[in-house]
Amino acid sequence: MNNWLNNRFGLEKYGTNVKTEIMAGLIGFFTLIYIIAVNSLILSEAGIPLEGAILATIFVSVVSAFLMGFWANAPILLVPGMGINALFAYTMVQSMGLTWQEALAAVFVSGLIFMLVAFTRMGGLLSAAIPHSLKEAITVGLGMFLILVGLEKGGIVEQGDGVILVLGSLTDPYVQATALTFLIAIILFVRNVPGNFLITVVAGTIIGLLFGITGVGQEQQPFVLSDYLGVFGALSFDSLLTFPFWIAVFSLTMVLVFENIGLVHGHTAFIGRPEAYKKSFQATSISTMLSGIFGTSPTVATVETTASTAAGGRTGLTAIVFGILFLLSTFFIPLIKVIPDSAIAPILIIIGGLMLQNIRHLDLSDFSESFPALLIIALIPFTYSIADGIAVGFILYPILKIAIGKARDVSIPLYIIAALFFMNFVFHAMG
Repeated sequence: MNNWLNNRFGLEKYGTNVKTEIMAGLIGFFTLIYIIAVNSLILSEAGIPLEGAILATIFVSVVSAFLMGFWANAPILLVPGMGINALFAYTMVQSMGLTWQEALAAVFVSGLIFMLVAFTRMGGLLSAAIPHSLKEAITVGLGMFLILVGLEKGGIVEQGDGVILVLGSLTDPYVQATALTFLIAIILFVRNVPGNFLITVVAGTIIGLLFGITGVGQEQQPFVLSDYLGVFGALSFDSLLTFPFWIAVFSLTMVLVFENIGLVHGHTAFIGRPEAYKKSFQATSISTMLSGIFGTSPTVATVETTASTAAGGRTGLTAIVFGILFLLSTFFIPLIKVIPDSAIAPILIIIGGLMLQNIRHLDLSDFSESFPALLIIALIPFTYSIADGIAVGFILYPILKIAIGKARDVSIPLYIIAALFFMNFVFHAMG
């Protein structure tokens, strides 16, 4: 068996062995297991049945792991991405008015476009067309949005009387449970405790039980595997010819392409295998397309992959082990259903904080570069719309460049993108 695995994945060639790869996959699993609960609860706010969202998250992660492992032979872990799930639930469905079935269709179409980019030279051309400042601003804006969602879900902030937001009631047991869980989460994180997010979810659920805010003891609907059939393949193309649908597709594609270019490149460079980038990027694009079919927001090459590669993972065997363990997690679905939002909110806040660190890459000395980026960062959370935040920044960027006589610094594709976003605002204003 060891010989077959060595030959299949080239373990000796890449300086690893079966034991190391299994351990790397195990570490990756415990680092990312939290995503099942977090992603499912966010998708449920878009209207997807919780049980279906749980299985969609698990199954697409498993299939993506096998795709990455056997085809790309890379240790990159693919699961539904944080920030992207917020775009799906809060912007595409709650703000733009798409049904969750139509939003899944947008994910599918975005995945097809992503595949076109990944399997042709378009990836490099598109990446070169969008300014670095705007790419970084999207990541930072998503981080700000996740922090706001986490604070809101945890009851730390709420809508005020006469003001936008106020501090939640500190006498509320729900707020107290969130605050206590957050303290545990941030301490575990800064101490770099292995599996810190998983420990946070468990600790937060126990705290929720002690504070009386979990579903334990309440009547639960029985879990039926066949219920997932209402989610798998449920994508609807009824809005295919509408402008909001294509704005949603465009916003998704922009975020997915640029985020994954950076993540996949970083991971393959870290393990000293730059030749693995092409197939890994292509596998990621296929996984995105499959997400719409399986019934979840798009998968991404996770930041947490670093936990596996730092543990020695160098080949696709790491991803395969991760996928097998994720599949086994289906036996723990009844436990996932009792996890309260107060156990999830601290994780959203911390992940948002991590994404916020990309602001250091902005050139604040050039106002024409920095201000459109800063508007994207501010408007994504303030408008509760990732698409609108991106649109304003992309429209303002070429305007400022023209104003200072640097119109030629703006690429033709960016002018086209800005014009499309502007037309969307005009159509909205006209009703």
